[in-house]
Amino acid sequence: MTTSIDADRQARIKEIVCDVLELEEDEVSGSSLFKEDHGADSLRAIEILAGLEKEFKVTIDQSELERMVNLDGVYAVVEEAINAQ
Repeated sequence: MTTSIDADRQARIKEIVCDVLELEEDEVSGSSLFKEDHGADSLRAIEILAGLEKEFKVTIDQSELERMVNLDGVYAVVEEAINAQ
């Protein structure tokens, strides 16, 4: 899946995800699954969502959590939220 979200935003998103999951950035790829590959639980997913909303000043519906299973999914959700403003 390709995204048009810029590299700076991608880097910041990855930084937020890695901070919440307590992982090094090289441990997380675009397609590695937060829950299955990194042991994230639903609370971590909500922390990621909250961090993204704060950083990018957007509102992301919690129903989007089901799409936010890896970085590629998070990039898409954030991009849509930014574009919807």
